[in-house]
Amino acid sequence: MSDADRWLRAGVVGRPHGLDGSFHVVGMEGSSFRLLVDDMEVRVGGERHRVVRVAGHAGAPILRLEGSSVRADAQALSGREILVARSGELEEDEWWAEDLEGCLVRDGDEEVGVVTRLLGLPSCEVLEVARRDDPTRPALLVPLVTDAVRAVDLERGVIDVDLRFLGER
Repeated sequence: MSDADRWLRAGVVGRPHGLDGSFHVVGMEGSSFRLLVDDMEVRVGGERHRVVRVAGHAGAPILRLEGSSVRADAQALSGREILVARSGELEEDEWWAEDLEGCLVRDGDEEVGVVTRLLGLPSCEVLEVARRDDPTRPALLVPLVTDAVRAVDLERGVIDVDLRFLGER
């Protein structure tokens, strides 16, 4: 399957917004808001739809889909997952969250843990890393900044971090 045929989770249809068929998008993580643009195709509950309106902001996005013109249309979609096609080129040092999840995290030769998810915090995105040495310890949060992340090798599924910078040494 090619990248263009794969779909990324952008959020979930939330409560209706107004009377024109618009709805709030909930359950977004990281920079998912960037994925939603006017006139793009999305999948909602397995059906393809065209986005006719993107409004709000990253903390409270609002969408309206083609063919959705009244509040009841938005209510009928409530709780359904919104998927966007995985396409386009990423900038250097940009990755899809799903590609980072499951990667082994190391500091040089020392194994640290495995990425469980990517979190969007106000200042930057961070990797949540389940620790290998002691799973009962809280997850290690690794900001996606050059001081903390030395290298990302998606082919090998390995991310090299600096534990000293993270205050772990």
